[in-house]
Amino acid sequence: MKKKRIEKANLPTKPCTVCQRPFTWRKKWSKVWDQVLYCSDACRRGRRGGFGRM
Repeated sequence: MKKKRIEKANLPTKPCTVCQRPFTWRKKWSKVWDQVLYCSDACRRGRRGGFGRM
């Protein structure tokens, strides 16, 4: 049985809580997608200092 491939254009996205840029679902986040809040390690580290806010 073959698994269906999902096109990149159809992957779920959500905004980063720090910089508000949209980021796309990644396979490594498949089990924890609801808990992923930041698009990158830089945003995760800068969440308290106001980094990236405009």
